[in-house]
Amino acid sequence: MPFSKTVRFAYAFALVLPLALAHPVSAAQQRKPAEAAPPLAVRDTTAPITVSTMDAEDTRRQLEDVLKAYPSTLPRILRMDPTLLDNAGYLQPYPALGTFLAQHPEVSHNPQYFFQEYGDNGGRLTPQDRAIDMWRNTIEGFTIGTVVLLIASALIWLVKTLVEHRRWSRMSKIQTDVHTKILDRFSSNEDLLAYIQTPAGRKFLESSPISIDAPRAIAAPLGRILWSAQAGAVLTVLGLGLLLVSRTTLEEVAPPLAAMGAVVIALGIGFLVSASLAYMLTRRFKLMPDQDGAPESRG
Repeated sequence: MPFSKTVRFAYAFALVLPLALAHPVSAAQQRKPAEAAPPLAVRDTTAPITVSTMDAEDTRRQLEDVLKAYPSTLPRILRMDPTLLDNAGYLQPYPALGTFLAQHPEVSHNPQYFFQEYGDNGGRLTPQDRAIDMWRNTIEGFTIGTVVLLIASALIWLVKTLVEHRRWSRMSKIQTDVHTKILDRFSSNEDLLAYIQTPAGRKFLESSPISIDAPRAIAAPLGRILWSAQAGAVLTVLGLGLLLVSRTTLEEVAPPLAAMGAVVIALGIGFLVSASLAYMLTRRFKLMPDQDGAPESRG
């Protein structure tokens, strides 16, 4: 009986010992992968993301090829209302254009760049068309500025005329009152006639409140000659400046700028020739004021 108990104990110990030895080994195996597992990689959101995009100029050229298959008014409409680029209902009759816009969303994000070359007629603007539009806008602005300047000059002249008329009326009234008071002092007609015949009385009665023609410091012919010479010199220099700028500006802008410079130079030379002819004719007909004495004045 004791032998059988010993056998049982040995058998139980033989069964329990492998289990006891296997448990630490399995726990170590389970801890080893956990300890040896590499740390999770954290994505760096600050690193730049490289996106392969097509060159904008190539995209615009491809867009032009797509638009050639549709009516010429379509680019003009899209340029006037860029919101239609995201309107699927509007783009339904144009499947190729809708597909291209879906592949290139940058077109709808910057429609001014991709549709700026299309004019009001729907076609692409050539360099000549852009130059013509630029000069048309310049001429329109110059015309508007000239009209505004003329209107302002007319208003200034009108205000000046009204002020001078008011001043003349006031001085005329004062002079009339003075004449009336002086005439009242004469007791008889003989005294009045005697006063009128004197130089002081004649000058007093014939004087006007404001001189209509102000005396000029220089004779009229010489003044016109000097004005023409000054205008001719200024216009000639301005034309030369326009020609100089036309040599360094854009190719589309240079021809009209050079033409304008030539016209301004011709106008300046015309003023100079006019001043020279006026001077020679004035000297020939002896209309030039005497340079030794004081210049003539016109009352």
